[in-house]
Amino acid sequence: MTVADIVTALNLEVLSGAKGLQREVTGGYTSDLLSDVMGFADAGAVWVTLQTHKNVMAVASLKELGAIVLVKGFKPEPDTVEQSNEEEIPVLGTDLSAFEITGKLYNLLNQ
Repeated sequence: MTVADIVTALNLEVLSGAKGLQREVTGGYTSDLLSDVMGFADAGAVWVTLQTHKNVMAVASLKELGAIVLVKGFKPEPDTVEQSNEEEIPVLGTDLSAFEITGKLYNLLNQ
């Protein structure tokens, strides 16, 4: 499944990094602690978080994540958008809570 498939299925907004929508997704990870994501997220995962600063892109790049989903209507900071576009790692948005979108993502990936 690609990031684009997830965007369509979960009605997510593409906030940046649109060139990376064809990335393959292998799973998901939900956390707001960067060190937790660095330690435990797998490459290809979609990361669900409320963190909007540039450091999320550093972690996403380091871990080779498929995409980032920002919850509760949060928007990425300008330097996050810039790095997302450069690295072609999509930052997606939803108005749902982390709990809600994680459940939907889990169900979608385990169909």
